[in-house]
Amino acid sequence: MIIDVNPEFGYELVCSIPYAYWLHQRGELDGVITCKNMKPFYYFCDNVVEKYNHRSINNNTNGVQNLPNTWIHHNAIAVFGKGYGDLTEDEQHQVNGVLDYTKWTPPPLLDYYFDSSIDLPNKFVVVCNRYNLEHGERPVGFFNIQCLYDIFIYLIESGYNVIYKRPRNTEFSTDPNEIENLDIKANVEGVGVITDYQLVEMLDGVFLIDDYIDKISNNYNESQLKIFSRASGFVSMGGGNSILCSYFKKPVIIYVNTSKDIRPGYFEGDSYFKKLSQSSIYPIIDKKDDIIKRGYNDYSELYNTIKKVF
Repeated sequence: MIIDVNPEFGYELVCSIPYAYWLHQRGELDGVITCKNMKPFYYFCDNVVEKYNHRSINNNTNGVQNLPNTWIHHNAIAVFGKGYGDLTEDEQHQVNGVLDYTKWTPPPLLDYYFDSSIDLPNKFVVVCNRYNLEHGERPVGFFNIQCLYDIFIYLIESGYNVIYKRPRNTEFSTDPNEIENLDIKANVEGVGVITDYQLVEMLDGVFLIDDYIDKISNNYNESQLKIFSRASGFVSMGGGNSILCSYFKKPVIIYVNTSKDIRPGYFEGDSYFKKLSQSSIYPIIDKKDDIIKRGYNDYSELYNTIKKVF
């Protein structure tokens, strides 16, 4: 069996890689065709071709249509034997975030990439942010400068270092929502206008992930997998980054604004988020429509959860 995919990053992490590893364990995986720099995720396969420079959000043509799970948000047919629209409200809650796991085994990324010899900060939390166009619209779901400052200061004062990740979208194959990388800025009293990257430089104990990537490997994904394997936990925006964080058996706090993962029950029960490595998952739901209506992001529950977990 050859897997040939170039979907959104999250889809590949959830639908493709666990299927590939399941095939590998059975001796049935002949090869993988995927996006550039994705070979580290398929470390168990000797025949990996990094063919694609761009990802597609069309799940009818990007290869997901050929996998056991063709939809990241549920597999109602596998769970209940009927379509999502035919389920009761209670059944929909039970199936949200639940897939067909009969041909699904996540690879042990933590065990494979953990390396204590790499020079990294002691006892660190990875904070994953994003600030991209969201289906052509300006983003509403992100950690702003004040939020980042509050998170960083709390973690530092609690004895943690912080590694901050916000890709510039040049490190890997992008999908249409990642074409333009925008600036996160704020006018800080007594300092002036700064970006999130500059905020990191101003604080002791906070480091850009970029400062470690090239020192570890010439492959961005291999480096970040090794960094993530050493983390004490994660604070992440929803989406592909939060899924990646969930592979490493550590607490993951996820700030969720859009998509189907705001549905009730999505992170509970047999959710794939939990099954990736049995991480403790803490979803913070702040719906996009509510943010737009009130005119600002509500990070209060996020702060409270960080204080409980770390």
